[in-house]
Amino acid sequence: MKYLTLGGAGLKVSAIGLGTNSFGGRAEKGPSIAVIHAALDAGVTLLDTANIYTGGNSESIIGEALQGRRHQALVATKAGMKAGDGWGDSGSSRHHLFKELEASLRRLKTEYIDLYQIHRFDPETPLEETLRALDDMVRQGKVRYIGASNYQAWQLMKARALSEKRGFVRYDSVQPEYSLANRAVERELVPLCVDQGIGLIPYFPLAGGILTGKYRRGEQPPAGSRFSAPAMAARLQDEAKMSLSEGVVGVAKELGCTPAQLALAWLLHQKAVCSVISGATRPDQVQENVGALDVTLSADVLKRLDEMSRAFV
Repeated sequence: MKYLTLGGAGLKVSAIGLGTNSFGGRAEKGPSIAVIHAALDAGVTLLDTANIYTGGNSESIIGEALQGRRHQALVATKAGMKAGDGWGDSGSSRHHLFKELEASLRRLKTEYIDLYQIHRFDPETPLEETLRALDDMVRQGKVRYIGASNYQAWQLMKARALSEKRGFVRYDSVQPEYSLANRAVERELVPLCVDQGIGLIPYFPLAGGILTGKYRRGEQPPAGSRFSAPAMAARLQDEAKMSLSEGVVGVAKELGCTPAQLALAWLLHQKAVCSVISGATRPDQVQENVGALDVTLSADVLKRLDEMSRAFV
């Protein structure tokens, strides 16, 4: 396993992280625990979840799986999305964040969260209130590092500036959607992360499976796959993305790796990226994801991938 620095912090994180949003949902508890153990055995340390994933089941499964192995993992969870139907069950207010932190700690069966992330920017809560709450969590020892998710560049920079002004702990990372099929973050967010020393943790690195090669033009999606539902299958009519998928499959064949490994390896060559969140519902998928670290990309291959995905910047 390769370990990279979380932005400007001193923390080292595994270059391949484990996404767990299917645990307790599409993936049942037993297989999910097997995946977590396979990931830890492979040297994966970063386990990414959220308070709302499968209604809290994802966190509960992680908590059970880490009994006796907590020291091997860096648990990253999130709060800020709607977690219930009550008046204070969403947003980034001090009230909501502390309530959700305590609930996450109970489900995860741990005394601290390694990386606590705000799931999305909350325009209704003063940013200073959110940052002060996070600062207090770190001072209390319940959180070690903080990050943001789905923030735009201006929102992240505003938060960093306010933390600097008030002496609060600063966001060390940001988690956006980023893949060969969605490179929009390269316009503003990536340059900001490079300039400010913020670690970039991409999610949806395979564009929901489009970059795995399992979806083919003119064919029905595999049964049980993300795009097998009629409402989702329509997205496969995107000619540009299907052409990109075919291009990735072609390059992967040349290199002797899988399309998924190629897509992950490409991300790890991008500026500021410190870990790529890769989902898995079977142990063999963990091994495939980790295998991306063995893929060598030449300057020529990187140029070809850049050109074939240029439309998605």
